[in-house]
Amino acid sequence: MPEGLHHHNQDTACWQAFIQGDREALGQLFRRHYSDLFRYGNKICPDVEVLEDCIQELFIEIWQSKNPPPSISVKAYLLKAIKYKLLKALHKRSHTRLQADMDEHLLFEISHETFIIDKQEHAEKTSKVIRALDQLSARQKEIIYLKFYQNLSYEEVSDIMNINYQVARNLLSQAIKTMKKILQKLPLFLLS
Repeated sequence: MPEGLHHHNQDTACWQAFIQGDREALGQLFRRHYSDLFRYGNKICPDVEVLEDCIQELFIEIWQSKNPPPSISVKAYLLKAIKYKLLKALHKRSHTRLQADMDEHLLFEISHETFIIDKQEHAEKTSKVIRALDQLSARQKEIIYLKFYQNLSYEEVSDIMNINYQVARNLLSQAIKTMKKILQKLPLFLLS
């Protein structure tokens, strides 16, 4: 069984156990997904205190809920929930009207550390990829992060980003094409 499917099945089993009254199952989900929620949420909101509060509030709300909402996957549900919880928190802090297209304009930064896969990678290649990513739209950066760094399915990505399946596929395809064009234009040895 592929590792992702194994985790998905474990998550589903934990969620079902939680719904049936096993409160420790929610703790297992918290421990399993905290770091993913933190990394994803930190790209939306760099304020660690707000982020940690939102993650805790999310799990408290799930704890208190009698009928937790269904989703494609537990991980996708949690990522989507933390995204909207953070957007709501940011909206309250700024006292501005939350617009439907806020996602598009939201700063979604992918840190340099995301690309350091192993110690042998050359700084030039990493710098080139980061420069290319910086030129993508926030939505393109977000879909690349969710698909490749969180290893989510298109169904999960479309649920989190609130777009349909085909739009998710098209957005990722366009992001990859754009990156390739940008990478071809950048000089091979870019040190910055």
